[in-house]
Amino acid sequence: MRKVILMMQLSLDGYFEGPQRQIDWHMVDDELHGHMNEELRTMGAFLSGRVTYELMADFWPTADSDPESTPLMAEFAGIWRDMPKVVYSRSLERADWNTTIVRDVVVEDVLELKAQPGGDLALGGADLAAAFMRHDLVDEYRIYVHPVLIGRGRPLFRESDVTVPLHLAETRPFGNGVVLLRYQRPETSSA
Repeated sequence: MRKVILMMQLSLDGYFEGPQRQIDWHMVDDELHGHMNEELRTMGAFLSGRVTYELMADFWPTADSDPESTPLMAEFAGIWRDMPKVVYSRSLERADWNTTIVRDVVVEDVLELKAQPGGDLALGGADLAAAFMRHDLVDEYRIYVHPVLIGRGRPLFRESDVTVPLHLAETRPFGNGVVLLRYQRPETSSA
C-alpha cells in the first residue's frame, strides 16, 4: 500500500512560514534541491491544498522555459507538470496540469487512493497536512529543519489530543546546515 508522506520545510523553532507567509528563510541550495527532485520524482501523486497548488501552478508549469531557471529548477518543472496531482479545495473551480479537484478530506477516499498502485503520495501544504493529521492519515514525516530561528509565524504542528508514536527512519545533514528528520509509523517502517 502506498504511504502518505508529509514533506515540509521548517525553521528550527517549528514554523513553516513567517507571520506574513514569508518563506525567504528557506535555504534551498543545489544539494537540497537535487535531493528534493530525487525524492519527488518517485512519488505517485502530489496532494496539496488550494493555496499550495495555486502557488505551484503559477510558476512551475513553464519554469523550464524561463532562461533564469537553473537546471535543477527546470528538472523540477517537468516533475511537477507530469506528476498526477490532487488538490483539495471547496472553492477551486478548475485545475490544469494533470490535476484532480477533491472537495473534502474523506478518510475512506484517501485509503482508496493509498490502495491504488504506484508510488507514494507526497502531501504538501500546512492546512491540508493539519486535516490529514487530524484524520490520522500521515504515514511518514520528512521534516527539513533549516538552521534559522524566525521567532513567530505559522507552526506546522498544532495542539492535538492524539499521540502518534513514530520511528526514526533517517537523519541526513546537508552542507548548508539543513537536516532531514524522517519519521515513520512503526507499522510502515522499512528503513
